[in-house]
Amino acid sequence: MGVREFGGRRFDLSRRVLVGAVVDVTPDSFHAPGTTFRFEDALAACRQAEEEGADWLDLGGVAYAPGAWVPAAEELDRLLPVVTAAAEQTGLVVSVDTMRADVAREVIAAGATIINDASGLKEPAIVDVAAETGAGLIITHAADGPGTASFRPTYDDVSAEVVEFLRRQVAFCLDRGVRPEQLVIDPGIDLHKNTYHSLELVRRMDELAELGYPILAAVSRKDFIGEAIGETRTEDRLEGSLATTVACILQGARLVRAHDVRPTVRAVRMTEVLLGMTPPVYALHNLV
Repeated sequence: MGVREFGGRRFDLSRRVLVGAVVDVTPDSFHAPGTTFRFEDALAACRQAEEEGADWLDLGGVAYAPGAWVPAAEELDRLLPVVTAAAEQTGLVVSVDTMRADVAREVIAAGATIINDASGLKEPAIVDVAAETGAGLIITHAADGPGTASFRPTYDDVSAEVVEFLRRQVAFCLDRGVRPEQLVIDPGIDLHKNTYHSLELVRRMDELAELGYPILAAVSRKDFIGEAIGETRTEDRLEGSLATTVACILQGARLVRAHDVRPTVRAVRMTEVLLGMTPPVYALHNLV
């Protein structure tokens, strides 16, 4: 998989898993709603994420859930001040979670360098924005896209279908002029999938790794974790999130999103050492 460059920073993904901090600039996010909606709170969260060891920020201006949709102008009003300040005041790569091409173009001009499209490229023009600007592009498997409800989604073989969908979308992006090194793929865990589907995708993430592109595992505090361990409140899903994050890395994920940066960074750094990706920071035990 090798070296990838985002926002002027080079990362060797054979030696490092990138931890992204989720900063929702919305009043209605599924976890801790409204906590980082105000500009001051969002920027403080960005700075804290940097202090706690994050590699990138993933900023979102629209919640994924049904009923949360807002016009593009409002999405930009929420995002642009935070994107600009985060790009200027932190050393982190800035990603923006949006499905709109016009929004993507504006936030890239403001300093974002990755487009995180959780819709599965429902608006194909967003691919042209990536091709024209050179921004990174995260392609997600999502059957219906943000703002829509799913009732009993069905798959004959969820892993095989997700892999094939992402294979087609990657080919589409390459045909439109996006370079391979710009692309990241995301199986869209919990997005229009039930808990059994999400668990299956975690177990079989190595099949997605065979496509040859970096995988983003966006699992932090999601419903399938809550259902797996019997925790209805998102605030009680930290340990489940950490365990799932590690499982995803073991199956090939090389980027992760986290609501809890410090514990995630620690879990990820330990996993890297266990896998032999990096050496221990120091080794004194029974050596001196």
